[in-house]
Amino acid sequence: MGSSKQNLNQAINSIEKTLGILHQLSSFDVDVASQLNNLVFELDNMAKLGEKYHSIKVPMEVLNLIDNGKNPDEFTRDVLNNCIAKNQITKGKVDAFKDLRWHLLEDLEHAFPREVEDYRQRRI
Repeated sequence: MGSSKQNLNQAINSIEKTLGILHQLSSFDVDVASQLNNLVFELDNMAKLGEKYHSIKVPMEVLNLIDNGKNPDEFTRDVLNNCIAKNQITKGKVDAFKDLRWHLLEDLEHAFPREVEDYRQRRI
């Protein structure tokens, strides 16, 4: 089993244990001190597991979507759609400048044929 899969399983187990302890603490017929010790141990365990992943950054927009009960994939889809739209705008601008350059070169060729020919020779 891969290291990351093992870490994920450890995190899942720790979360499940923590939830179990919190559930037990909600009933009044348990040894509260013992369960609090178990809770502190599991929270510490989760913190240690999380130290390996401190460089992972999650945008606040994703966390807000999750808090609002929405799918975080919506955020990814919106980001990708925005990138595609900006890419299309940029591509349009590049194409427009290419067309402008071509038209300017064509007009310059009519006015200054020798100079344009020299320019083309130097570009090769």
